[in-house]
Amino acid sequence: MKQFDLNAIMADMHQTFPVAQHRPIIGITGNYGELTCKLGEGYYKQVVAAGGVPVVIPPVADAAVLANTLDHIDALLLSGGADINPLYQGEEPVPGLGGINSERDLPELLITRMAYNRQLPILGICRGIQTLVTALGGKVVQDLGSNGSNGLIKHSQDADRSEPTHSVTIEEGSTLYNIYGGRSYVNSFHHQAVGEPGPSLRVVAKAADGVIEAVESTEFKPIVGVQWHPECMGESGLPIFKWLVDEAAKHQEVKCLHHHILTLDTHCDTPMFFPQNVDFGSRDSRILVDLHKMTEGRLDATIMVAYLPQDRWTKAEDKWLKDHEGFTPKTFADDIFDKIEQMVARNSQYLALARTPQQLWDNKWAGKKSIMIGIENGLALEGKVENIRHFKERGVVYITLCHNGDNDICDSARGSQTHGGVSAFGRQVIGEMNRLGLMVDLSHAHEKSFYDALELSKTPIVCSHSSARALCDHPRNLTDDQMRALAQKGGVCQITLYNGFLKKDGQATILDAMAHLEHAISVMGIDHVGLGTDFDGDGGICGLANASELTLFTRQLLARRFSEADIQKIWGGNFLRVMQQVQEAAE
Repeated sequence: MKQFDLNAIMADMHQTFPVAQHRPIIGITGNYGELTCKLGEGYYKQVVAAGGVPVVIPPVADAAVLANTLDHIDALLLSGGADINPLYQGEEPVPGLGGINSERDLPELLITRMAYNRQLPILGICRGIQTLVTALGGKVVQDLGSNGSNGLIKHSQDADRSEPTHSVTIEEGSTLYNIYGGRSYVNSFHHQAVGEPGPSLRVVAKAADGVIEAVESTEFKPIVGVQWHPECMGESGLPIFKWLVDEAAKHQEVKCLHHHILTLDTHCDTPMFFPQNVDFGSRDSRILVDLHKMTEGRLDATIMVAYLPQDRWTKAEDKWLKDHEGFTPKTFADDIFDKIEQMVARNSQYLALARTPQQLWDNKWAGKKSIMIGIENGLALEGKVENIRHFKERGVVYITLCHNGDNDICDSARGSQTHGGVSAFGRQVIGEMNRLGLMVDLSHAHEKSFYDALELSKTPIVCSHSSARALCDHPRNLTDDQMRALAQKGGVCQITLYNGFLKKDGQATILDAMAHLEHAISVMGIDHVGLGTDFDGDGGICGLANASELTLFTRQLLARRFSEADIQKIWGGNFLRVMQQVQEAAE
């Protein structure tokens, strides 16, 4: 018979699918018992029905194995099962606690946290929502009966698993609302529930008795957890699996894009923290940019600056100077560059310095992240034009002419107009930077300084971390006229993630950053924009809080239907074009 004729079956399959379609791969955490890793059929069948490829993930608490697993999947599905050991949330067990599964607990908590750091889409089901909450700093109610539940709703039904037995009300505007609408009917097999979602998640659905039935990300991440079992509900449960597979396809597209474009953040202040002995080679919670976060966010390169606070050398009494006798602005900058070089040397298997656009590409294809260096505040020159050559030889690619206060080069956006723009010394500085091939950076400059420098410079200038004054009226931001003038001279404006430069009141989010980017594009054109995060210099907003979240920026670009070529321009291509021009124009 045909159904037993393997050759005929294969022929039919290849006739239907002449070329295998690359479907999103959904990793599903397996249950464990009786020395066996197993999985209920509903999970993998719903994933297949939604268009994904299911892969079972066994409970292995090995960071290297988990990291490699996550590199090969496009989304994570946390399956149901036994209670989680309450010790993981700092609690003793209550009498109503059910059986725990110690073989699963640690591996699943680890893989959840690691998937979260990599911005993978995550769906948690029943125990899975509780794993999600526990891993991300929330609390689970160990037993609803022990917690004084009012008993209005039976949460552990006797009816068939496919039968919905109570309703849930879903918050309008949530991801779950977009999937199911405002009210849904669900099955129920649990005696535990989410108590507190924690800072990274919010409640988006409840049962009639107030029990939390669903959570999702507060940080623009594709994360949803539900307390019921949609894998058992056939067609009515399928939409959430289609959501997961769709999000996995988007993540797959981001990974593919980041594989063959070069991503550059044009401004970070991470070296400020090096004196505190931060470990750039590990995931260090004290800094927003480290090797792990760059890897998780698929960031190829960043420009680290030596930041010189203006007041440090202009105040009569400064505690830092007293504690660091002998430091001058120049030696302070050199000390920072020494520390950057030492940090790169310690991590040379994964990191390399770069001075040119070509070196960035060479490092990427060699599997290494790149560090470029810059100076934030021309105070480092100590009033001597010849020091520009010194810093050029050290590898500096740009100098931000001033910071928050007028210096001997020019007036600052936060200064008192000492020179009425660029000073006589500043004119020499710009000329020498042009001659030696360093980019002139006008972030922080007064408007008059901006126009003076734009007129003086023979090569295009950059604003390595600035935003749009039309959307946030701050003197540090660029007016539309400044943006147009910058574009006409071939320069670039790199949108920054400093909250106060994106939004006057309240907390800025990734959507505000995208609004500034799109405004800059509308004024300047696609060839004159980019991203300079200002991470570790108070940059970082909801949805783009550190370097690990930078793939979310790419997701936003794809959602706005930017082409791959335009995404490369935004992700550093425009800035590197200017760098190439400036370096080629040098004598």
